Amino acid sequence: MKLQGRGKLLKIYIGESDKWHGESLFNAIVKLAKKEGLAGVTVYRGIEGFGASSRLHTSKILRLSEDLPIILEIIDTEEKINNILGKLDEMINEGLIVLQDVDVIKYTSKEKEKKEV
Repeated sequence: MKLQGRGKLLKIYIGESDKWHGESLFNAIVKLAKKEGLAGVTVYRGIEGFGASSRLHTSKILRLSEDLPIILEIIDTEEKINNILGKLDEMINEGLIVLQDVDVIKYTSKEKEKKEV
């Protein structure tokens, strides 16, 4: 897959305990991104944060560390990102989804490099 030039960065902010059909929501989103052929996804686990409810989630206090913040980042073409937004809207009951324009400088795969040699 070649990805270069203008693209979109999709950032999804959810909670670690959020579920989709009994599975961790972040894991379900990763599976969706792979199924839809997106360039990739990275999942970050936060150590502290709060959202719309203003409820603090922190790793400092054991009883508050059960629902730490999760951020997923996906970068791909505008078309591919737009294709999954409706599915994400259905999956995410509470969270934040943001979209930014990005300039992709380089996106390569070691497997592709081996094939070209």
